[in-house]
Amino acid sequence: MNKNKYLYNFMRDCLGIICGLGALALCGCAMVNEPLRGNLLTEDLAERRCAEVYSALDAAIERVGVRDAEAYRIPGFPYLRIDRFGARVRDAVGDNDRAHAQWVSRLRALDQDARRVEISNLPEQEINALEGGGRAALLEKTMHCADTLRDHDIAAPERMQLLRARAQVPDDYATSQRVLGLYALTRIPFFKGISQWQSEAQQAFRDTHDDADGGKAVPPVMRYAYTRPPAVTREHIAAMIRRADGNPLRIPQYSDEERALLARAFAPVFEVATGGAYDRFGALRWATAAAPDVDASVPVVYHRVAFTRYGDQTLTQIVYTLWFPERPPDHALDMLAGRLDGVVFRVTLSPDGDPLIYDSIHPCGCYHLFIPTSRVEALPTPDDAQEWAFVPTTLAAHSVGASIVVRVASRTHYLVKVALDTIAPVPVGSAVYTLVPEDALRTLPVASGTRSAYGPDGLVPGTERAERFLFWPMGIASAGAMRQWGHHATAFVGRRHFDDADLIEKRFRIIAP
Repeated sequence: MNKNKYLYNFMRDCLGIICGLGALALCGCAMVNEPLRGNLLTEDLAERRCAEVYSALDAAIERVGVRDAEAYRIPGFPYLRIDRFGARVRDAVGDNDRAHAQWVSRLRALDQDARRVEISNLPEQEINALEGGGRAALLEKTMHCADTLRDHDIAAPERMQLLRARAQVPDDYATSQRVLGLYALTRIPFFKGISQWQSEAQQAFRDTHDDADGGKAVPPVMRYAYTRPPAVTREHIAAMIRRADGNPLRIPQYSDEERALLARAFAPVFEVATGGAYDRFGALRWATAAAPDVDASVPVVYHRVAFTRYGDQTLTQIVYTLWFPERPPDHALDMLAGRLDGVVFRVTLSPDGDPLIYDSIHPCGCYHLFIPTSRVEALPTPDDAQEWAFVPTTLAAHSVGASIVVRVASRTHYLVKVALDTIAPVPVGSAVYTLVPEDALRTLPVASGTRSAYGPDGLVPGTERAERFLFWPMGIASAGAMRQWGHHATAFVGRRHFDDADLIEKRFRIIAP
């Protein structure tokens, strides 16, 4: 009898706890869905209809899995997205109404860009099921509704406070994986492995500089250059950047033509040791494979313009990406091999338009290294037990127009040389590559319309590596897989992202502005 009573009380208490947790979860969901939930319940017809447009569109996007993951969707604000740069800039907004309006406009532009991609990639039957009148009309409707919802939200101070509280991008590390993987212990052997790679990379840079090969057979080196860059001067670049002073957040407002000009002005010369088809880069395309293919018939380098912060200044960055068909296995148990590989190379400009720092990763976020010029100096590492700033070489200060040569190893596609070159921009015997905006990868042509190279999780499908089974305790999802911009976690030990808005500021000091 007493046993039954105790059992009854125990079950009742458990049920009470479960119900309480459920109620908290429901309450949490309701809070997260604000102000969208309020938009859907309002008596204002225009506001309610616009909330319904976004809800229906998002349901279709989720249903068929065409969500674009480049910028983070701010919960409760379906017309706004944010990147790590925007999250950093939030702190500079303060009580300045013009700055706040510019910041919100930037978040809205990120969402509108993503909506363009998502609507393009929706199947025709989903478009027909939505009350939009076709893709162009649906995109136009989201632009109109963004105005409507913004006006209502800005008029409510509590909603703007909520927006600023949520305007941050989650990092790409899973703390739960690190806890389960005993990160505090397992990071020690991982860090030793990283240190070994850094030592080997530093030696490779020395060997390449000295034209040494350590007695190994070196595949022939193919040289790729962009067609002769435009006759743009340092003063012209500086004038483009200075226009940022005309807006409250001092963020350059480049046109598409100016972005293309920047990409051409700083386009590197790529030297690729070529031992097989796996070393020939080109354009990504969807064929029949699980991962995109590389069409190397025409060498293509993708580019984008990004930003980082240094104090209260915004520094412009130009990012170049090469895609190779694969990283071939060196042996039967090579865990790093797999479909697609690449090199991401970035230049960060000073406020006067000269290069300050170069850095590079692979599209998996791996192998991050920095090549500073003499205009900056490295800051002390705050903690020796984390990946901070690996610098295999440095460069002299130089201005726009100087040729930067980037040497890429065969098979692994590791960088083994970054140097200034006095050779003409397109030397005899060089192949000429084409520059294409990286944005094109989000809407690649397929028979039924368009498809992104990236999945809704920000990973490139079909590029998984076996290393993910070994590296999971470091907290990175599918370590080794190729990734979309905004999802490049670049440190196994520590936390670091390629697009962190304070990445340069934390690691280097400008000594020659």
